[in-house]
Amino acid sequence: MIRHCVFFKFRPDVPQSEREGIYAQLNALVGAIPGLLSAKFGPNVSPEGLGKGYHDGFIMDLRDATARDAYLTDPAHQAAGSRLVAALEGGRDGLIVFDLEV
Repeated sequence: MIRHCVFFKFRPDVPQSEREGIYAQLNALVGAIPGLLSAKFGPNVSPEGLGKGYHDGFIMDLRDATARDAYLTDPAHQAAGSRLVAALEGGRDGLIVFDLEV
């Protein structure tokens, strides 16, 4: 299984309603893209203070690397990703993607 971890910095002017809309659009991909098993979203709640300004994120579990690769090129994912990037500080520079094989 691949755990797709994405951490990001929303621009301060992005309202909560838009943030929730982005999460909803990403969450709608579960079941719509083969092999995308689950998604969890939310703010960083770590008390360590080591988030380096990345206050929000999500984790998606995918069946395997093949499913992950198909997810990355899926038009619905690309549309949701574009919406997210448009809401971030510095666009793509406002996010980190890290995949783990679990």
